[in-house]
Amino acid sequence: MDNSLFQIEPLAPLTIPADDDTELFVPKGVCAKLIRFAVEDNCLTRVSFTGGCDGNLKAISALVEGMPVEQVFKTLKGLTCGKKSTSCADQLCKGLGRVS
Repeated sequence: MDNSLFQIEPLAPLTIPADDDTELFVPKGVCAKLIRFAVEDNCLTRVSFTGGCDGNLKAISALVEGMPVEQVFKTLKGLTCGKKSTSCADQLCKGLGRVS
């Protein structure tokens, strides 16, 4: 029997270059695989998620666009998703906490 059909090649690591002024954050424990954002004049801008619930994450991105970072924390920090202890919105706050 030819076992070559069952050999698995490792995947290359995910490498997505950041724009000059955007931050990249790899969330943990959620469906989204990458969060990209920028902070300008203490307001959140250019938020995008890779992976996860496309429509919901587009909605979150649209709602927080231009929002002061402090308001994003007050609104989204600690939110959970289903039985998970975190959510994509909560992970956005964790990413913001790394740069704020």
